[in-house]
Amino acid sequence: MFGRKESGPPLNSPAVPPPAYTIDRYSSYYPMNHKNRGKAIIFTHAVFAVPNVKLPAREGSEVDCKALTESLERLGFDVDLYRDKRLKDILHITEKVSLMDHSSSDCLLVAVLTHGDEGEIIYAHDCPYQISSVWTQFTGDRCPTLIGKPKIFIIQACRGNELDQGVKVEKDGVARYSIPTHADFLFAFATIPGFMSFRNTRNGSWFIREFCNELNENGQRYDLLTLLTFVVQKVAYGYESIAPNTPEYHLKKQTPCIVSMLTRLLLFNYV
Repeated sequence: MFGRKESGPPLNSPAVPPPAYTIDRYSSYYPMNHKNRGKAIIFTHAVFAVPNVKLPAREGSEVDCKALTESLERLGFDVDLYRDKRLKDILHITEKVSLMDHSSSDCLLVAVLTHGDEGEIIYAHDCPYQISSVWTQFTGDRCPTLIGKPKIFIIQACRGNELDQGVKVEKDGVARYSIPTHADFLFAFATIPGFMSFRNTRNGSWFIREFCNELNENGQRYDLLTLLTFVVQKVAYGYESIAPNTPEYHLKKQTPCIVSMLTRLLLFNYV
């Protein structure tokens, strides 16, 4: 639950052998009947100390952390929450998780709540980095016990400085086989490349708020891509920035962006 002690994987996790995990090549669903749902890691950043870059504090981030932690735990995830970590600590944590034995887990989820910029740049407490430095640690050749299992990445961050003006719409209108090392990944970004994302200081970010609402209401009813489609709909149609004293940020829109390399449907109650 929110406020839990921060924790992480054992520092001396041994390397694990390739899994004895098999699934029918053309199975429609990912098996969700392992002993554990899986590890969920949340990296949240509220304050920054980046040399030569002035980044404002991310007020409202704790609202996102509380909502996301509770939603993921409700679905059975083992959640580890890390606040304001430096890049070397982030990479240390994710490397150790990649070396863990995930044989008894359904999947993996990593969420990063932070500032971001163009070129897939996001910020640790002390410096910028590319999200690929995290997710590539979980490819099939580096994390064998997650081969064939979904690896979900949730990124709440801006992806540039552009603002969406919006447009007005008229009312009436089992066998052994090989798989690619980059299969079975899903990336859910708060916004499209080049654009800003919005966060309310009292209610949290638009994207995380609607993602958690969908997990709570439909997390065991719809597959994840369907659920995320509704998240995109809710954010795109239901939100508009209100900043009359700052006209350049007033009445702006946002569209989340989903990038999927999933090879099956992911339904959290499917066994």
